[in-house]
Formats: sequence, C-alpha cells, structure tokens
Amino acid sequence: MALQASAFPNGFVAAIHAVGWAFIVPCFWFLDRLIAVCKSTTLEKSQRLEQECYLRPLEVFFGSITFFILFLATAPLAFLGFLLWAPLQACRRPFSYHRGMPSLPEKATNKGFELTGKASFVFASANLCLLPDSLARFNNLANTQRRATAIGQCIVQGISRPNIRILVDSPSSCGTLSPSSSILPTVNSPTYGATDQSSQQNPRALSSQGLRQQSDVPWEISPLFPANVDILCLEEVFDKRAARKLTNILKLEFGHILYDIGVYACQPPCRCSSFKFFNSGLFLASRFPVLEAQYHCFPNSRGEDALAAKGLLSVKVLIGKNQKQKRVVGYFNCTHLHAPEGEGEIRCIQLKMVTKWIAEFQAANKQPDEDVVFDVLCGDFNFDNCSPDDHQEQSHSVFEEYKDPCRAGPGKEKPWVTGTLLEQPTLYEEDVNTPENLQRTLESEDLRKRFIAPPVPKADSPLVYPETDQPWIGRRIDYILYRESSISKQCQTEIEEVTFITQLAGLTDHIPVGLKLNVVMDSDSADE
Repeated sequence: MALQASAFPNGFVAAIHAVGWAFIVPCFWFLDRLIAVCKSTTLEKSQRLEQECYLRPLEVFFGSITFFILFLATAPLAFLGFLLWAPLQACRRPFSYHRGMPSLPEKATNKGFELTGKASFVFASANLCLLPDSLARFNNLANTQRRATAIGQCIVQGISRPNIRILVDSPSSCGTLSPSSSILPTVNSPTYGATDQSSQQNPRALSSQGLRQQSDVPWEISPLFPANVDILCLEEVFDKRAARKLTNILKLEFGHILYDIGVYACQPPCRCSSFKFFNSGLFLASRFPVLEAQYHCFPNSRGEDALAAKGLLSVKVLIGKNQKQKRVVGYFNCTHLHAPEGEGEIRCIQLKMVTKWIAEFQAANKQPDEDVVFDVLCGDFNFDNCSPDDHQEQSHSVFEEYKDPCRAGPGKEKPWVTGTLLEQPTLYEEDVNTPENLQRTLESEDLRKRFIAPPVPKADSPLVYPETDQPWIGRRIDYILYRESSISKQCQTEIEEVTFITQLAGLTDHIPVGLKLNVVMDSDSADE
C-alpha cells in the first residue's frame, strides 16, 4: 500500500475530517473526564491519604455534575461532527506515515553490512496501555498524555546510549556473565508519579547488567531498552494525541514511523465485523526505510475487544545492499490478539489469519533480486505458555513456523524466562515502581509470585503451578518470534540476546521485551 503522510487521499477530504473530529473532541473529552473523576488509581488513593477526608467526595460530586452538563451541552455538536467523520472512514488509509531524518542518520542504513556481510538487528515490543485516560484507569494507569511523553523519553534514552560491551562477573548470577551491549547513561530521565526514573543511576543496575548464558539463549533483565533498537513495535497506542507525542519524540531516533494504524466506523464486508471506535493500537518505528506496508483487521472480535480494530501490520524494510549489489530486505510483523480469558478459540482463528496474511504479503512483495535477512513476528498475544486455560493457543501451528526463544515446548517455558504481565493493583508498590526495583523483583522467584500475573486455570479445575522442580514464571503474553525458513538460504541467524526490559516501571502494566539477532550472509553463495 502507498505510504503517505496523510491517511486521506487529498487535502480536501483531510480538512473535512479534521472539522468533523474537532466537533467530536469536546464531547468526547468531557465524557472522558466524567468517568475519570470517579475512577482513581491506587497511586492517587495513596496520595490522598494526607488530604482532608471530605475533599474527595466533593471533587467527585461537583466534578461529575460539571462534566455531565458539559457533555450534554456539546452532544449536539458531536452528533454533527459524527455525521461528517464516519462516512469519510471508508476512504481513509489504514495508517499515517512519518518519514524524516533522525538525529543519527547513519543508523538508518546499517552501514558496513554491505562490506562485511554481518549485522545485528535489534527488535523491541511493548504494550503501553495508552487508552483514553478514563479507560486506562481501569488498568490502574492514568495521565495518558504525560505517560506518553515519559515513555517516549525513556525509550529514546535507552536506545540512544553508547553500545559498549562490558564483562561482568556477579555472584548472584548463574556463573560468569557474558559480554553485555549495555551501559547506563549519565543523564536523568523523566519522572512520572511514583516512578523515580533517576534510580537508573543506581550502581547495582550496572553491576548486575550483562548477558547470562543459561542453556542455548543469552538473556538479560535490563533497566534500559536495548541500545540501537532497529524496529520498535508498540501496542495499545489507541489515543491519537498520545500517538502524536510518541511520534514527535521517537522521530529523533527513527526515520520511519507508522501510527494511527487501523480502521474506524463501519467498514466493507469481510474487513471488520462491527463499528470501530478505536484503531488497532499498533505503532511501528523503524530505522530502515519502509518499502511496503499492509494492515488487516480481525473480523472475529467479540465483546469490548470488537470496539477496537485489532489486527496485523506487516512491513517490508530496506536494509541496504550486499557485496553483489543485491537489495537486502527484512520482514517485520506486529499484532495484538483478542484479550478476554477463556476465549482461546478466537485467538487461534486470529493466529491462523496472521500466518495466512503474512504469507500473502510476502508472496506479493517478494522480488527475485532481493535477499531477505530476517522475518519477525511480535506483539501482545494475550495468551501465555503456562496457563492451562491457554492450552489450545500454546499448541498452535504458528510456533512450528516461527521460533520462540523463550519456549521449551507447548505449555513449558525455559527456566530463565519471566512473565511480562504485571498485577495491576500493585503497579506502584516499592518493589516495582522503579526500573531498578522491578529488575530486582523479576530476578527473585518469591517476588515474581507477588507482582507477576499468575497462570489462568481451566474452568472447574484446580491450578497446579509450577510443576515439581520448575521455577515460578507467570504469564508471558508479549512475544518476539523469528523465522528462518523464509530468509535467504545464504543467511545464518543466531540469537545474540533476549531482553526483559524494566525501564517503563510505573508507566505501563506490561514488561517490554527485546530480541537481538545476529545475521551472517555467505557472500560466495549470494547469487545462488
């Protein structure tokens, strides 16, 4: 699909859409505040303990009345805006595209790959829960706009630090630590609520940081995003203002950004099954130029998930040229599957669609004069590899096509893995409210039991977890998978690092994940 800055075919249609949306925004904002004033996070409740007891009831009473009156007053204008906005969604492209010049443009082409035939590609994925403020509060998160700014600054701070390898020997680790590609920055990152990001300067974070070789995969629990992330996939960036804030911050490092991905309102048959109030929530930032991009909406969503246009985004990116001057490309796919527990059949159907759509996208965009060096699938799958209730998804054929470096088999994780879904009521407790504290918590099995979501049992069946002699891991629902069968035959892929990232402590209810792949291309067989 053509990549253009605007999601609309011409300026006139974009202007009419902007007018319609401007009519809707005041009513939407007053409704958002009406719900938000009645719903507090645990952080806000703890902060109010020092206030006079009568202030909160007065705030709720008068705030509710005020916002309700304003909501009613602006509803007629919003209805008029809706009449302008909704029909225009039929001609809207499913994403907006930002193309710019990052602060370090040499990173965008991965210089040196064409000469050496060797490169390390770094990917990261994170669910940010950037919903409208009122809805985010049901996940115990608030201040969506401030969180978006803080998250963007944290990501830039992590990925832009020097890529210096250190060798660390820590008695708390499993033997000698391997070289790490991380080093702590010397600048302070932003603070948000009870999240003191300046604790990233704690010396312990440096002393414990390093790759751990336990079985076949080097891994790390890091207080920072991996250095020099090449492609970043974010989920639940539903709020449009938050998406723009992220774009404005991340464009300093990424020259190519796809945002506002998805469809709205009613769509033609076979594309979406119901009215969509929210987009897909997907957001993609890449250092590499995007050659092709395609979005598909899941047609089988149900319940509250059907209000959002969840689906799959597939992109083809240009890495550069090899020694034979053939174009070198990569495929990257991101998705967000159906959320409610106990509905694994819907997720399995969506996974089947994902593999089908990826195959069609790659078949349509494959060129004979290109070499493919990576094929990655990532996102929030909303099922784990330890819950009995997710047994159906754990055995899906997608894991036969794509490799999961954290998975020992269906229903069994590798012993060093940690869950990625935090217990929402505990997000602001001391053990998890800073990157350094959350890092220490994830390294302790006893603490993980308190702060990582436990497995979901089958209905009417008692939960037996973990199995004898197995560690307590918890729900890992955020994945980065890679495939080797679809890349060029002369390419060899090796996992260089798997990372569980704690830098967004207090800013989201998920643990971001990272994957670093080392690719070596045999130049002698490049034309075969």
